[in-house]
Amino acid sequence: MTASNPRHAPVLFEEAIDFLHVRPGATVVDCTLGLAGHAAGIAKLLGAEGHLIGFEWDTEALRLAKEKLDKVCGELGSQAPRVTLIDQAFSSIARHLQPASVDGLIADFGVSSLQLDEAQRGFSFMADGPLDMRHDQRSELTAAQVVNEANERELADLIYKYGEERRSRRIARAVVHGRPITTTGQLARIVKSAAHTSQHEKIHPATRTFQALRIYVNRELDEIQALLEAAPKLLKPSARLVVISFHSLEDRIAKDSLREGAGHGIWKILTKKPVTAGEEELQRNPRARSAKLRAAERTANS
Repeated sequence: MTASNPRHAPVLFEEAIDFLHVRPGATVVDCTLGLAGHAAGIAKLLGAEGHLIGFEWDTEALRLAKEKLDKVCGELGSQAPRVTLIDQAFSSIARHLQPASVDGLIADFGVSSLQLDEAQRGFSFMADGPLDMRHDQRSELTAAQVVNEANERELADLIYKYGEERRSRRIARAVVHGRPITTTGQLARIVKSAAHTSQHEKIHPATRTFQALRIYVNRELDEIQALLEAAPKLLKPSARLVVISFHSLEDRIAKDSLREGAGHGIWKILTKKPVTAGEEELQRNPRARSAKLRAAERTANS
């Protein structure tokens, strides 16, 4: 089975489906529905008795995902699974699902191509747009508020903590001196000027600062931690968990959580090392380069 629509190709698609071990009649939760790249593949395996549940806090992504899943289920006809879509953050999962009710759970923590490609969402420095960065447009805090209202020390600390940016203090100082800052392009230029990058640097000098702001605005690491704490209670014995991360902070939380759970007999870890994209996928989808997949199976011991 392969993923369709290369423009919105889900990363590590085949690997994720294999580790989920989807069977007809199963209940599978996609915690990060996005544009339903993984979910569409899962739906085709569940059969008429299956149940696909998707969480998505981005209302535009949810609308497009529903359209895609409606089309897939229409094509499946009588073999289409039941589909439930929930327009909430995945950290709320325990409020929506019963304990020991799930056969498979997948979470892809990457920013969707929809968000990166639309300048008005403010996620990317590649196109000028308003400094927003909210996954959930119902949230109040924007990146513009953080950039323009936080003091220099607060900015430096969050850029260092969430972006792992060693030049955080220099960048924060330049940001404060450059305020007010209203667009992604303006912020990217200030960061680039302050960073004093070398010609050997492989990524754009604003990458880590933008990552830090996005994580802070959306409380992404707290969301991941809440999900991983809830997952063991929701999964049946022998159910599978698959998580895909895109930077070291996410991957560290996933790795530590699974290892701790394995130590308490909760998880059987299926990936001793994280699974990464092969050359063929990287040629199709360069965004997969930093993706790391970890998988585990819920034990029956606790």
